Amino acid sequence: MNWIQLRLTIEKSFVENFEALLFENEALSVTCQDAEDQPILEPGVGETPLWDKVLVVALYEGTVDTQLIQLTLEKNTIWQYAKSSRWEALEDKEWTRAWMDDYHPMKFGKRLWICPSTEKPPEPEAVNIFLDPGLAFGTGTHPTTALCLKWLDENMNLNEELIDYGCGSGILAVAALKLGAKSVLAIDYDPQALLATRDNAQRNGIEDSRLNIVLPDDAEAFEADGIVANILAQTLTELGSTLASQVKKGGWLTLSGILEHQAQSLIDLYSQWFNMNEPEILGEWVLLSGIKK
Repeated sequence: MNWIQLRLTIEKSFVENFEALLFENEALSVTCQDAEDQPILEPGVGETPLWDKVLVVALYEGTVDTQLIQLTLEKNTIWQYAKSSRWEALEDKEWTRAWMDDYHPMKFGKRLWICPSTEKPPEPEAVNIFLDPGLAFGTGTHPTTALCLKWLDENMNLNEELIDYGCGSGILAVAALKLGAKSVLAIDYDPQALLATRDNAQRNGIEDSRLNIVLPDDAEAFEADGIVANILAQTLTELGSTLASQVKKGGWLTLSGILEHQAQSLIDLYSQWFNMNEPEILGEWVLLSGIKK
């Protein structure tokens, strides 16, 4: 299958803004590279250093309308800071290998690691999840996924029955199960995401009986102990009553995929069903959580 990538150069202070803009306009992945061969020192714990000039590469399916996407991007005021932008055709093998070369073990919270299958886990006795980049969204490199992984590590209880709505690569469902969830119902509209979730679950030794992977129309009706949804804010708005109905009284809700300016409207919406906690922020991205009334 053929792919298209959009390459552009920006100042490092604009990286998060451009990531959000590109994901909102059909990008499947966004990666950052050094635009000027600038060395950086070994980062400290929890630091994510960037070069002064950053080459941003956004991946798209080969069937997208690049002219329409380009026009939409140019309407955003942030686009004026993009330099040397261009669209390129790209083969599947090339972009996957390039991403793998820059993908290394990452720690979330106190005990959870996401590791590529090609590397040994830094802490063999920790909770290690083996995951490789693929077509479905979610490897832990994006702030929205990182926020969810950290939240699960710090807040999830053992033997809970959970729902992962918009499961993508299955990273959150697998993480929850490895952290001690009893079972997870993983839901996504994209059949590719369901395949990716199944593959990643098998790679990590998850029993089929603990993970049910379905399209929304095939999802069983039950009230879960908790639900995590890492999807766009507009979809979270549309699904408000649906998600609320799937959490039992006293159960928890965790929402991500939200930009700071979108958070308050979602807090207002979900407050009718949940006692909402203070938002957790990473860059310009927000995680919202609450307990069912």
